[in-house]
Amino acid sequence: MELKEKFISSFLAVDDFIDSHGPIYEIRNQAIKSFEASGFPTKKTEAWKYTSLKGLLKNELSIFPKQENAVEFKEVRKYFLHDIDTYKVVFVDGKYSSFLSQTTHEGVDVCLLSAALSKDKYRPIIENYFNKVASNDGMSSLNTAFAREGAYLYIPKHKEVEKPVEIINFYTGAETDLMLQPRNLIVVEDNAQVQIIERHQSLSSNAVLTNSVTEIFLGPRAQVDYYKIQNDHKEASLIDNTYIKQERDSTASVHTFSFGGKLTRNNLNFYQHGEYASSVMKGITLIEDNQHVDHNTLVHHISPNCTSHQDYKGVYDDRAVGVFNGKIFVEKEAQKLDAFQQNNNILVSDKATINSKPQLEIFADDVKCSHGCTIGQLDHDALFYMRARGIAEKEAKALLMYAFANNVLESVRIPELKKRINKLIALKMNVQIGFDL
Repeated sequence: MELKEKFISSFLAVDDFIDSHGPIYEIRNQAIKSFEASGFPTKKTEAWKYTSLKGLLKNELSIFPKQENAVEFKEVRKYFLHDIDTYKVVFVDGKYSSFLSQTTHEGVDVCLLSAALSKDKYRPIIENYFNKVASNDGMSSLNTAFAREGAYLYIPKHKEVEKPVEIINFYTGAETDLMLQPRNLIVVEDNAQVQIIERHQSLSSNAVLTNSVTEIFLGPRAQVDYYKIQNDHKEASLIDNTYIKQERDSTASVHTFSFGGKLTRNNLNFYQHGEYASSVMKGITLIEDNQHVDHNTLVHHISPNCTSHQDYKGVYDDRAVGVFNGKIFVEKEAQKLDAFQQNNNILVSDKATINSKPQLEIFADDVKCSHGCTIGQLDHDALFYMRARGIAEKEAKALLMYAFANNVLESVRIPELKKRINKLIALKMNVQIGFDL
């Protein structure tokens, strides 16, 4: 039986995420029908032209973990931020870990989708937002149909969350060829603020495929800072689908740090539904060997007087492959907007590959839109200058690459996270230079 048919036939076994009736159940039924029609994406689809899932889907993937696996805090401590207190929503092999989590119901709601659905206060909110902005493409539909659990964040009006929220999914490796389907729903109401850090982390070298969907809704004047840390083992693959809907005067910022994993595909989609909304997408990709990272972004400008800013930096060594496909779509009504898109790449090895495709579709006549793409190597004159002053070649290359990516790091608003990213970059470059800003 092909994997697609296997998943469709397994759909009726999903009964522990929510009850078997109501609006969300109907959404899930429609999602499996959508997946049946579209199937898994292939390279024949323009948006997946440079990224193939064929190698990941050739095995008999299991969509349901067969057992619960405990994880000790000492095993995973290094993956949390230590220098500051945070809320934590932690999952192990797709199941919630109350032992590792620290959630809250004091003024804000940081908890589970299943727990929130059991409350009369939150169920109508979830039913109003669940799957209202996510795409009906194959991978997102598959997640909608099979997601069993996820994080639910509800930030009420005028509330500023006093500490960051960490959403972490651990994979123990106890079961091979597992496909996880985490689902997050984040609702930030008028004039509220929150900072979120998301991570998918394998604890073994066994193969795993994670197909994640996150929906974020911002009310008027709301602010969300979202940080994705992708530094997994070389047999772990991630398809990360993020959908953000913004109302007027809201600001949504997403930073994506892609440092490890076998195959990583980031689908990041912004929809601006109110004037003076601001969307920020920044990323650093630093990979080697045969790793593959694909950033696919969309900013849909629907309202006038809005801004969007995209800035992605990539450094590729050995036979690594990078993809950037950034699309800016401007509706006729979206006048007087400012949209910027930039993708800069360095190929450290002659065998590395980057495919970059900026796209603009503009139907308004009073806008400021710009895009650019560069692909090159390290500046040999600058490298010679640093070597002439006694800096070893490895450290000199590391400094140049760090300077290349620094403008993305500068906009990270959590100092402790910025230090963590600096250390990860140093480890990837195999140098001992202190990169504190």
